[in-house]
Amino acid sequence: VAGCVLFGAISGTGPADTAAIGAVMIPAMANRGYDKGFAAALVAAAATTDVLIPPSVAFVVYGVITETSIGGLFAAGVVPGLIMGVALVLPVYLISKKHGWGGDRWGTKAEIWQVFKEALWGLLAPVIILGGIYGGIFTPTEAAVVAVFYGLFVGISVYRNVDLKMLYEVLRDSAVSTSIVMTVVAFAGLFAWTGSTLGVMDRAAKGLLTLTENPVVVLLLLNFLLLIAGMLLDAISIFYVFLPILLPVIKHFNWDPMWFGVMMTVNLAIGTLTPPVALNLYVAANLANISMERISKASVPFTVALILALLIITYIPSLSLWLPNLLGLH
Repeated sequence: VAGCVLFGAISGTGPADTAAIGAVMIPAMANRGYDKGFAAALVAAAATTDVLIPPSVAFVVYGVITETSIGGLFAAGVVPGLIMGVALVLPVYLISKKHGWGGDRWGTKAEIWQVFKEALWGLLAPVIILGGIYGGIFTPTEAAVVAVFYGLFVGISVYRNVDLKMLYEVLRDSAVSTSIVMTVVAFAGLFAWTGSTLGVMDRAAKGLLTLTENPVVVLLLLNFLLLIAGMLLDAISIFYVFLPILLPVIKHFNWDPMWFGVMMTVNLAIGTLTPPVALNLYVAANLANISMERISKASVPFTVALILALLIITYIPSLSLWLPNLLGLH
């Protein structure tokens, strides 16, 4: 769990976190007697914290659409991300104790120091990126460029595991991924513009408010709606499709857009753990070479724990806003 939370400060997406941590931890846990389904489900669940821990792709998209401070959103996601991580510890402890699974010995100081030295260049990445953003040295967009050049420098000059062939493959895969994302963004933006022009979004928002004026109930309904949407669509599509409908609701109740962005992102993070889409589960199941049925069953306790964390984050906005206020970003 801690590994996924820390890796979230580097990757920015759940599936990437699942793939990187899962490739190491799932075989290691299986070798120590843990059930493969449990190990894979745990990695997939812990990787949901990735989109809350800065830098986060989801927060960048939300910030652009709602014109909310991206630096503030990054800060707002830290405490909720840690809450989600802590929430996963309880089912891990109870299930492991029930089955008699135990950890291995602690590493020696020499082993820990050696691993730290090998990982130091990677650990510096979030320090440079977030330090630059919060220090006002560069914008989040410029931070992406800095991250790319820093990664290339480390890969080519320090670790020396990036050659011309790998660089070509990275650029090719990035171009394909970017094309897919921008196509989705283009059509989702067209949908949002059409809906707003025709007044569909306003009518949908008013229709939601006619059900109840109780903000507690409205938040429950929104969480339920977003959880269902997260099961079926990717986060970027959901932001572009649902935010034009939800922005009037946010203004009606005078909700803080920074806190709402965190709450919405938590819902979408849980969506990566719930079939039929469940990107994190698919990645983890493939790494563990197990069926979706097996990993889906094993993920239920973790999903319940994350939903409880979602309710805490939803109804205690100060948890999300404490750090942005402390840093003067809110």
